[in-house]
Order: sequence, then C-alpha cells, then structure tokens
Amino acid sequence: MKIGKLELPKYPILLAPMEDVSDPSFRFMCKYYGADLMYTEFVASEAIIRNIEKTLKKLTITQNERPIGIQLYGHNIDVMVESAKIISEYKPNLIDINFGCPVKKIAKRGAGAGMMRDIPKMIEMTSKIVKATKLDVTVKTRLGWDDESKNIVEVSERLQDVGIKAITIHGRTRAQMYKGKADWNLIGEIKNNQRMKIPIIGNGDVTSGEIAKKMFDKYGVDAIMIGRGSIGKPWIFKEIKHFLEKENEMEAISLDEKIKMAKLHFKKSLEWKGEKRGIYEMRKHFSIYFKSLRNFKPIRLRLLTSTEPEEIINILDEIKIKYYNVKN
Repeated sequence: MKIGKLELPKYPILLAPMEDVSDPSFRFMCKYYGADLMYTEFVASEAIIRNIEKTLKKLTITQNERPIGIQLYGHNIDVMVESAKIISEYKPNLIDINFGCPVKKIAKRGAGAGMMRDIPKMIEMTSKIVKATKLDVTVKTRLGWDDESKNIVEVSERLQDVGIKAITIHGRTRAQMYKGKADWNLIGEIKNNQRMKIPIIGNGDVTSGEIAKKMFDKYGVDAIMIGRGSIGKPWIFKEIKHFLEKENEMEAISLDEKIKMAKLHFKKSLEWKGEKRGIYEMRKHFSIYFKSLRNFKPIRLRLLTSTEPEEIINILDEIKIKYYNVKN
C-alpha cells in the first residue's frame, strides 16, 4: 500500500495521533511491537507559529520512528499554512490535518471536527496546505458533525480532488464523541466509491486481530488505525498482525514481558517528560497493562497514586512476585 511516496506493507496497522498518549515513549513501544506508521500527538498551529517550546518539542522525531507523520490542527487558514511550512523543516514522512478531534474546546473554535460545519473552508485550507509543502498531506476526519449531516462521502471526494494522499475516517460523528459503536458502513462505501483512488484508512473500535480482519475483509479498507485500543496495550499491533497472518490468536504475552515493557515505557516517559508529568501520564497505561490480573485493585490503587519513581518500580517488581507464572 502506498501513501504518496511512502511504501507500506499489505494490511498496514497505524498508531493514531493522541494527545498525551502518542509521545516518543509510547511510540517507542508501539514501533517495537510492529506499528507500520505512527503519528505524533496532534499539534496546535497557533502554538507552532508562536514558538511555544512545549509544542515545538512535540515535533521532535527520531530516525528509528520512521515512517511517521505529524498531525496539525487549527481554524485559521493562513496560520495552518504557515505552521505546515514550519513542520516541513522537521522532515516527517507526511503531514496529517486533524479534522476529527471532537473535544469541545477545539471543535467550538472551528478546528478539529468543528471544521465539519464549514466544508468549503475545510477544502480551501487543505488545498492551500497541499500547495505549501512538498510533503505528502493526509486528512483524518469523522462521518460528519451529527446524524443529520453525515456528508463524508462527498467530503472525501472533494479532499481527494485538492490533492491529499490518503484519508482516515473515524466511524463516528462529532456529536457521538467516543460513545456508541463506530459505524464502518460509510467507510466501506467510500472505499467502494469508484471515484476514490487514494487509500482509505478505517478507525474506530478495532481492539483485536479478529475485528481487524473483519474490517479488512468486509469493508476493503487499505489500512486500519488504532487509537484508544492501543493505550496500555502497545502489543496490540503484534496481536493483530499475527491474526491477519495465521487467523488465530497469538499466545498471550507473559506477565514477565508486560512488567519489562511497563518498566521500559516508564523509564522513557520520565526521560521525555520529567518526573512529575512522566509519572502522571503513565497512569493511564499502567491501569490497562495489568487489567486482566485478578484481585488487582489494591496494588492498582498504589500504582496509580504513587509519586515516586523508585516506589513505582518496586510495585512493578511486587506484581511479578505476587502473580508469578501468570501469562496475561
């Protein structure tokens, strides 16, 4: 499968851009377990042109993360174009435009999924960004603003016409946020639209290899993007690829491997974000790493409230001793 100049394997599995999740520490883990293309956390165009250090840091990518895209969001066309030029200097493999984030503070300003309420502006913005950079440009969006405005079939055609190289579609409207089931029927309709020549990437509710295979087989998508299903479970990419190849579930990852993973992930989180923030943002992952363990609540509470790195490492070691020989 190709996205512009980028060559990807058949049935590629992508890591979604997620705020406070898709940082370098988590990307390291997902790449290790087989993510074919990853994205940075999404970055605000206004913050880029104002040289906000915290935002510019998110643009940092390393060679071993490639291929990788940087996702950009904003509501002002000129600012988005200028920030796309700045992003180009960091040499990602592609730039992705965020027309899908449903968070109120973003959407109400007309950015993210808020752009679904002004399609002419969306198309104009995309066209100008495509013309402003030599990098391949892609888009991530949703089915529409709400159930009465599921206009993604027409929108996809118009975005393709102004030069994007792939489109990722989350199978919910903005009004749904992340509630209810993702509807892949319209995603399949877009893939089967003879006018569409660019890759169609499906996103939403893929949490296992079996589900991923169903989406590839039933809807014919070119790739699948994993978002929330990867949080605290970076090995999901390996699980999905195993199922796609073997059509059975791979052997459960051992508790010993999960603990080694958690320690490495934690170490890299501290290196990247510092002690206080690194600990805080690992909690969402820790709560899922060991979700399947029985009678885990007391240890989980300690793991999610500790503020000392050494204590957290000791708790992880304690888990290994207490649940010795547990596979998952």
